[in-house]
Amino acid sequence: MDTRPMPLETLAATHGGLHEFRLTTPTEITAMLKRLIDGNVTVVLNAPDGSSVAATLWTIDSARSIISFSANADDPQLRSLIEFDEAVVVGYLDSVKLQFDVQDLVLVHGGKASALNCAFPREMFRFQRRSGYRVRPLMRSTPVARLRHPMIPDMQLALRVLDVSIGGCALFIPDDVPPLDPGVLMNGVEIDLDADTRLHCALRLQHITSINPESRGARLGCEMLNAGSDGLRALQRYIDQTQKRRRLMALD
Repeated sequence: MDTRPMPLETLAATHGGLHEFRLTTPTEITAMLKRLIDGNVTVVLNAPDGSSVAATLWTIDSARSIISFSANADDPQLRSLIEFDEAVVVGYLDSVKLQFDVQDLVLVHGGKASALNCAFPREMFRFQRRSGYRVRPLMRSTPVARLRHPMIPDMQLALRVLDVSIGGCALFIPDDVPPLDPGVLMNGVEIDLDADTRLHCALRLQHITSINPESRGARLGCEMLNAGSDGLRALQRYIDQTQKRRRLMALD
């Protein structure tokens, strides 16, 4: 569930180049971008200073060679991103990690929302994560992580699970919940993915990224710890079954 950019120079040195990962034709890149839009996939824009902003891709303007992301104009990290005028975008289509550079970032204010415009990417990289599939729950299910607020032990939380992999998960925290600090360890977490899959584990908060303003919350990227062998096997079954169901739905 790593939303950080892959080290391209290291990959090039170990794989004899990046040809097997690189997409360069506008047709190939546009196809991947449209899949991000159609799936309403959350991506992370990584700035050169290590800060990041979560967003969704809204539109592709082929005539002007521009793409647009959702944007929260009040997010201070977004302002920092624009000052750099460049970012590395990372997102997932099931088991495939997509990565591409964007430049010429411009914040455009609309009537009810704002958009972050940038130049159409010149190239894109696809990395297959064969050992750690990351899936979003199906629409008909509502997985929840139950835990105590680490800073307020008397407060019980039930946070929606946005996605999950063998290594971690992403949770949605509403704006009205007292914030958590990156790096905090959350013990005694119960994750209910479906009627047959319940995990007991600890979570370490890796990063917090904002989502679009309408969501009224943020995304918590968490590392999963101490799930146990039985829990990991159950989680792998859940991931495999969710993958299969998504493929079947795509064929309908």
